[in-house]
Amino acid sequence: MYKLFFIIFIFLLSSCSPHQQETKEAIRDHSGIVTLTAEQVANAGIVTDSVSYRSMNTELHVNGVVDVPPQNIVSISFPLGGYLKSTELLPGMHVNKGQVIARVEDPALVQIQQDYLVAIARMQYLEQEYQRQKLLNEQEVSATKIFQQTRAEYATQKILVKGLSEKLRLISIRPESLHEENISRSVAVYSPISGFVSKVNVNIGKYVNPADVLFELINPDDLHATLTVFEKDLTAVHPRQKVKVSFVENPENEYECEVLLVTKNVDDNRSALVHCHFETQPKQLLPGMFLNARIMVKDATVLAVPEAAVVRYGASEYIFESLGGNKFKRIEVKTGMLQDGLIAIRQDNMDLEGKIIVVKNTYSILSQMMNIADES
Repeated sequence: MYKLFFIIFIFLLSSCSPHQQETKEAIRDHSGIVTLTAEQVANAGIVTDSVSYRSMNTELHVNGVVDVPPQNIVSISFPLGGYLKSTELLPGMHVNKGQVIARVEDPALVQIQQDYLVAIARMQYLEQEYQRQKLLNEQEVSATKIFQQTRAEYATQKILVKGLSEKLRLISIRPESLHEENISRSVAVYSPISGFVSKVNVNIGKYVNPADVLFELINPDDLHATLTVFEKDLTAVHPRQKVKVSFVENPENEYECEVLLVTKNVDDNRSALVHCHFETQPKQLLPGMFLNARIMVKDATVLAVPEAAVVRYGASEYIFESLGGNKFKRIEVKTGMLQDGLIAIRQDNMDLEGKIIVVKNTYSILSQMMNIADES
């Protein structure tokens, strides 16, 4: 009889032991949650705390492009219109200030030169007539009315000459050097700056109106970085902050910049532009190049956790949220600057404030999670 009870007891014990053994081991599901036993938590020395905002020196990771200030972009047009006679410009070509970049011809160009020279000749005649009538009027030989009429004609002619001379200067013809022997049907178009050609909008033989842009030139001496900063980070960005910029083709090399200004409007994407000046301008800069940047922010209010709360596995970084009942959820994060044992957490569509996370011995949880994954 006692032997029968003993055999039944052994059978029941053996049938229950797998379940009891299972409760003594860590359990992991497929949603990134691991459940530890109370003994494992105690042995690992796991400590939790809440995530909160702190004041610390940190950095903002943003993207942007190489941009050109408006004053360094020049659109070339021809104020009086005409037919494009010649040009050798191609996009990307370098030009020097004062270099002839095109020639335009039109009958109207001949006419304005002709009108100017005729106006000059008449003005010279009227000047002499004015002096003669002035003398006669002073000697009371001529009527005052004739003198006044001559003076008005002379003044009107001077105004006409001045207006025509300014029109000539608009098309880069020096009025003082123009005479009947050098009237030309074509006029040179000169480059107003040294730089390179970004756009060529015309071809030889095409008629261009005064409002048409023939070429676009860019002066590359003052290229700057234009960064896109989201609305939630704008309050932390101010002029004179230091910025480190790197380019896609060579991310290891960083270049020093300084914030010049922050735009005062937010676009439809809830972001604003921040303009930065290069301390030393890289030689390879071209407008439109994509770049990555780190804005150094002092005394910023950011989400921060103890450095020990963040674990690294592969190329990713994680924290573990405590769900209660010895359950812990793995959350992938991106980190910022370190300061006094704290590390800034960059939120990406997550609200981490107030969450209870593991701040000490976090790697023990990651180890348990990885061991379970290997066994499965």
